[in-house]
Amino acid sequence: MPASRDVTVLIPTYNEAETIGTVISDFRERGFQSILVVDGESTDGTDEVATQHGADVVYQSGSGKGQAVREAVRDYIDTQFVLMLDGDATYRAEDADSMLKPLREGDAEHVIGNRFADMRDGAMTRFNKIGNKIVNRGFSFVHGDSFVDILSGYRAFTTKSFLSMSLAADGFGLETEMAVECAKRNIPTVVVPVTYHRRPSGSNTNLRPIRDGGIIFLELFRRAKTNNPLFYFGSVGGLSTLTGLVIATYVAAEWIIAGISHEVLAIVAAAGILFGVQLLMFGVLADLIYTLHRETLQRVDKMEMSHTESTQAHLSDDSGEPNRVVSTTQRAEEATQRQTREPDS
Repeated sequence: MPASRDVTVLIPTYNEAETIGTVISDFRERGFQSILVVDGESTDGTDEVATQHGADVVYQSGSGKGQAVREAVRDYIDTQFVLMLDGDATYRAEDADSMLKPLREGDAEHVIGNRFADMRDGAMTRFNKIGNKIVNRGFSFVHGDSFVDILSGYRAFTTKSFLSMSLAADGFGLETEMAVECAKRNIPTVVVPVTYHRRPSGSNTNLRPIRDGGIIFLELFRRAKTNNPLFYFGSVGGLSTLTGLVIATYVAAEWIIAGISHEVLAIVAAAGILFGVQLLMFGVLADLIYTLHRETLQRVDKMEMSHTESTQAHLSDDSGEPNRVVSTTQRAEEATQRQTREPDS
């Protein structure tokens, strides 16, 4: 099947005039004809370069990568698969086939390109590498799945699976949200090795490590509320309890050693400990409810599958042909006809 028939190459951009033309040309040479560039009001002529190289260009109504991708998939894409990447020429069109293969073979509904499998010199600073590793380990600890490189911008997914996700991030938190949704909703996900190149000279990055890193960490923590409530409430409760204990220790030491009482600090310490313990208890209860909910959904899915299989088996005989479904009235008429044909005893 030609690549353009079932895949849309989605490229969200903002001031990528230096590289977007090369990216589009590379994918067109690989046989991809449906290339959609979502422009975030670039000021360097990105939209004009994209149009000149044969891509369809639309302008997002809001701002941020997350908003651009959500709007594009919802309003402009009608193909079965989407191949999403950045427009900075750091990803290769040669890796597109390996990214799409698990989708076409039915092995996955979401594919993540692992940049660390073949990261070229200068493609990522040491600071960013450390930050990525911390984020990935944090994700694995909180959400229980290891996707190796959850911040990768090279993704392939079915349109249906994307529309089933609850996504709200407007900026670079999109990739984190998608990884969390895959883990939460048990969306079959495969990690594929890709090559990650250094940004070409003259191309400026839109990533701000400190600001965007903080957004990513907050998104990981916020999403833990519905996917790992024990960690979400337990971490805050544990911090509150520990803070209260530290203050209480100080108050007790001051009273015993110097005879100084700190009534206000004592109240703060007690409040912190009580609040923390309550959050810990609530976290345990929420985790229990979440576990029961997940087990119930799994049983329902199994029952539905079993019911479907039994129905199919009932409608097909051993020869593989459908059984004839006969109503009660038809059975009565057939019985009367048989009695009429039988000789009198």
